[in-house]
Amino acid sequence: MPTISIFKNDLESLLGGEGAPASVSIDELEEWLTLVKGELKGHHADTGELRVELQDSNRPDLWCCEGIARQIRIKREGKATPYPFLSKTTKRQLQLIVSPGLEQVRPYVAACTARGYRVTEQGLAQLIQTQEKLAEIFGHKRKTVSIGLYQLQKIRFPVTYELVKADEARFTPLGMETVMTLSEILMVHPKGLEYGHILAGQSRLPLLRDAQYQPLSFPPIINSREIGEVRVGDDELFVEVTGTDLSMVALTLNIFAVNLADRGAVIETIETQYPYETSLGTRVVTPRDLGKSRPIQIETIERALGQELGEKTVKQALESYGYEVSAGKGSVKAKLPLYRQDLMHAMDVVEDVAMSRGYASFMPEMPSEFTVGGLSRIEQTSDRARELMVGLGFQEIISNILGSPEQYRDAMCLGETEWGSMVEVRNAMSLTFSCLRQWVVPSLLRVEAASSRAFYPHRLFEAGEVAIPDPAHELGSRTETVLAAVIAHATAHFSEIHSCLDVLFYHVGKEYGLEPLKHPSFLEGRVGRVVVSGTSLGLIGELHPEVLERWQIGVPVVAFEVNLSQLADLV
Repeated sequence: MPTISIFKNDLESLLGGEGAPASVSIDELEEWLTLVKGELKGHHADTGELRVELQDSNRPDLWCCEGIARQIRIKREGKATPYPFLSKTTKRQLQLIVSPGLEQVRPYVAACTARGYRVTEQGLAQLIQTQEKLAEIFGHKRKTVSIGLYQLQKIRFPVTYELVKADEARFTPLGMETVMTLSEILMVHPKGLEYGHILAGQSRLPLLRDAQYQPLSFPPIINSREIGEVRVGDDELFVEVTGTDLSMVALTLNIFAVNLADRGAVIETIETQYPYETSLGTRVVTPRDLGKSRPIQIETIERALGQELGEKTVKQALESYGYEVSAGKGSVKAKLPLYRQDLMHAMDVVEDVAMSRGYASFMPEMPSEFTVGGLSRIEQTSDRARELMVGLGFQEIISNILGSPEQYRDAMCLGETEWGSMVEVRNAMSLTFSCLRQWVVPSLLRVEAASSRAFYPHRLFEAGEVAIPDPAHELGSRTETVLAAVIAHATAHFSEIHSCLDVLFYHVGKEYGLEPLKHPSFLEGRVGRVVVSGTSLGLIGELHPEVLERWQIGVPVVAFEVNLSQLADLV
């Protein structure tokens, strides 16, 4: 979860409004932070710096001082104040022109201008922090979204977003003193080395330039130093967002627009002209409100919260949390503010009602029925397997079921094989947690790769859940519990891990056999399928040197993995 740094006096100035306290105590702040699922992790009294951890990964608008202050201010005032730039149209619309071909590279861009806010030291720190958090976490390390901030007075419109050859454009990038071509930036600049893989394989690269052919930036890598270095004292800014998902690009720009508006800037919209069709058309004006009203039954909210509230109470709770709400007979129509797009289910509205009213406002109830619980068969089997593995000298590991395709598929040399099929998360907030693991051995190898300094031999195991794609299942996948184990040392071999599997099945009371198997993660001829009563329950073998190389493991590793869910059904 993101942890951000803000300054107490900056937060106090952003709270503003009638009745706002001149100073906020730490106790008051901690109480207010519950509105944003935030927790105060540190306070430096000398500098006024606050470290705040946010627990809501679906609300990128809260990952900044402006967002936290906005949510508190709305709750205190009882409703949100509309932003004038959504309804006000300028006589002379500034334009951003997209060139053909970008639909195959980095297709979308959104922009706006902000005038009248003189950038302060703390304000600049927030702009940079918000830029980094949104690009790294929400934007999947700039792959989906990246942001650029510029000195507006140096730009001549229309701005053009185009493709150029790697050696056609030259400018001095931020952090450098030398003029470089785009290819040189990719090879030399730290940001080019870090994010250049996003544009790998492209014969032409994206460039933002103005009407006088001045380069603004090389998205998503780096800004121009001459125009793209915002300083304290600047009072006219140009903000652009590029990416591969138009809704995420527009949302990110909306967040920056409302943040700057909250600091006193006048936001002006910009019209982007596309040579190809987008979900918003070929002429897209940003910032723009992408939200739609959604009807929610009052009964649904009351049933979920266990308390009768009524239309008036629900409407008031949602309005004081930033929603636009209209009440009907037995329902409300709720619409998110322009800086939010996290309404996916009625339960999201239910949670916001509870957050707005405060969990302390709900009366606790004791359970009306008494039941006696017990362990399921799979838990009994899992506990027995854990006891046996510990008795065999293995150390238990507990890992996340969420991970990345790079770990579960690519690092295991599975490619597009049947073993590489997995359940992936749609619109994942982070590539690090973008899929569900389909087997446990990679989780153990991740620990082994970080344990090279520990004395050998290493004997690790985990009994945990995996998600296996299954088109026949009503959900498209099934969740099962498996046991995996690895042994790593200089002379690790098949017979060693085989003897452990023998002991496991002996004490479980089941006979098993091994059948030949070809698997990309294991050495050919040293891998087998574990079969019980004609059912394949797993595999065992010596890991392939290429897999060990990808994990940077310097000793041989042997492993087995057994499906405990299927084994429990056979016991």
